[in-house]
Amino acid sequence: MATLPDKDKLIKNFNRCASWEEKYLYIIELGQRLPVLSDDAHNPDNIIQGCQSQVWIVMRQNDDGKIELLGDSDAAIVKGLIAVVFILYQEMTAQDILAFDVRPWFEQMALAQHLTPSRSQGLEAMIRAIRARAAILS
Repeated sequence: MATLPDKDKLIKNFNRCASWEEKYLYIIELGQRLPVLSDDAHNPDNIIQGCQSQVWIVMRQNDDGKIELLGDSDAAIVKGLIAVVFILYQEMTAQDILAFDVRPWFEQMALAQHLTPSRSQGLEAMIRAIRARAAILS
């Protein structure tokens, strides 16, 4: 399985796409790179409320204090958006997540303008859930 790019490579690759159709395909490809989420993790404790699609996110802190994120969705584009969010939060501690504003990154990608309102709301719900869990861990 291919690994996820870092933030800068994400933006570079995204901007190389010639059209929004290519960008959506790239987002879907990123979702396909996520590790498989175990059946046990597909439970109500990990479900993200506020998403039209089913979204599960597992968040844990490793021994170095870095946050590890795992996730899945029943929708390909949403799974790709999960991957984008995970890329933005890669290698961060809970405190880093709380201090980090993802919105400028989404603006660089022009994501908000090209997502349906329900996907935008779901994206916001994912970010709120990750930040809420980070607040508990910090």
